[in-house]
Amino acid sequence: MFLKRVQEHFKTKMVWYVTGAIVLGWALGYFNGPFVKLHQPTLKTFITIVVFFMIYPMMVNIRLEALVKAARNLEGLGLTLVYNFIWAPLFGFLMSKAFLSDPLVGFGFLLVMVVPCSSMSIGYTGLAEGNLELSTIAVATSFVTAIAAIPFWLSILAGSYNIPVPMGLLMNAILTVLILPMILGYLTRLGLVRMLGEKGFRRIAPLFPSITLFSMFLIIFLIFFMKAAILVQKWQLMLWLIVPNLLFVVVTLVLITWLDRKIGLTYEDHMGIVFASTGKNNGTAIALATAAFSPLVAIPAATLPIFQIIFLVGYLKLEPWLRRYFGKQHAEGVV
Repeated sequence: MFLKRVQEHFKTKMVWYVTGAIVLGWALGYFNGPFVKLHQPTLKTFITIVVFFMIYPMMVNIRLEALVKAARNLEGLGLTLVYNFIWAPLFGFLMSKAFLSDPLVGFGFLLVMVVPCSSMSIGYTGLAEGNLELSTIAVATSFVTAIAAIPFWLSILAGSYNIPVPMGLLMNAILTVLILPMILGYLTRLGLVRMLGEKGFRRIAPLFPSITLFSMFLIIFLIFFMKAAILVQKWQLMLWLIVPNLLFVVVTLVLITWLDRKIGLTYEDHMGIVFASTGKNNGTAIALATAAFSPLVAIPAATLPIFQIIFLVGYLKLEPWLRRYFGKQHAEGVV
């Protein structure tokens, strides 16, 4: 099916599209500085429009009804929330303080750490033959939890960056970026299922993540296009971003793999939560940064996909070893 092929193309080639958006936006922005300066208001308005088309389609494919089924696997769901909203913010805060001297970039990295998990984690779980129901519940619950978790963590940790958090603007951004698209996405899903039937909806479902991914590429391009001059001056910070990005993804994957096996999760349940606990929703972080703060705050969110995709796809390649690793627990008597 054409729509499915487009979705798979964007997913498998995402690292190239993200890299291309960064390089092209940076180059064009640097050589067209006067144009960027003259059209700042128009560009900001355009970013707002693109942000909506990045978040809203993502919500159409999230089944909020799955939240009702969360009681079936409270252990896996609870672990996902702990990894996403306790481990990630605290570890991310330490990484940003240790490696990122610029307060705006450091704050942007923290913002990435407190946003919900990526909806693409469901796709990774499917490829790994993991627990798709658990993954879907984890994604939906994380989006709901993020509504309270994001302002909570930013109000506690943002002070150390000497960056005031405009709570009014932040809550407005959460309403615009999370709550409103979630409601509209759910209503859109209901309407489409009523019009097309469940089978017909599934045929067009790949269209929505494709729109989200394309919009994210465009947002990344616009961020680097608008901030090209200042990024040339701060190119050392771009290099330093590699260190906390790599450390977060690698340490989190190792920790979750070890802890999930220690607790006694099955391979399927582990795969249902590991991607939802490691892959951060860069689109949401970019949207919040541009809506409530500054495009410079969005730089960490714009660069993380490069590292995130490489390591999550690499983790998928470990499937045979992971099956053996989690299979051993039964032989050792761990339930």
